[in-house]
Amino acid sequence: MFSRPVVLLVEDDRDMRGVLRLALRGRGYDVVEASNGSQALTKLREAPPSLMILDLGLPDIDGIDVTLMVRHRYELPIIVLSGCSEESQQIRALDAGANDYVTKPFREGELMARVRTALRYGARTRAQDTLEVGNLRMDTLGRRLFVEGVEIVLSPTEFKLLHVLVSQVGRVVLHGQLLAEVWGADCKEIQYLRVYMRQLRSKLEGDPARPRRLLTVLGVGYRFIP
Repeated sequence: MFSRPVVLLVEDDRDMRGVLRLALRGRGYDVVEASNGSQALTKLREAPPSLMILDLGLPDIDGIDVTLMVRHRYELPIIVLSGCSEESQQIRALDAGANDYVTKPFREGELMARVRTALRYGARTRAQDTLEVGNLRMDTLGRRLFVEGVEIVLSPTEFKLLHVLVSQVGRVVLHGQLLAEVWGADCKEIQYLRVYMRQLRSKLEGDPARPRRLLTVLGVGYRFIP
């Protein structure tokens, strides 16, 4: 039995896996390893870990597909590793359900900071199975949103962003906090917020051009008003 947070490390490169194993164990995590997608799914069924670090370039199953399969059944945080820095690939991974996207090569300290952030988000999500504010209800385990009893379909990233805002209803949530909570501690891409906030408003606001729920605080952040 494990007494510490367990990280499922999915990486086909043996040397990289060894480096990450040592880094994680040195920070107090237990590590379960898989060298391909099929092994990862088997390990998950045997004992779901606290967090998964997933390389996208696996030899058997595309990492995006693994992310989709895992997110369909499990709530654990997922950090994706990839040698691809293209924004379109990052958005695909995040929309599939990844909590964070780390581009290779990366610094060990950066990855460990993102691990800590993802574990904090996972713990908070598990603590609040249902969140109700006004006529809005969020089922955090099922990742489902209902407004006046009608389900609104959100992507995993849209759900995470809305969850952070609703959890601090009425308060201004700073750009930096939103980026850290949804995309990882070192993410500075404010454009991500603009893109996903636009998508959320199109689904939740009667007039997205004049939002009444998801408000912008210019130059500072966003606020959710029920």
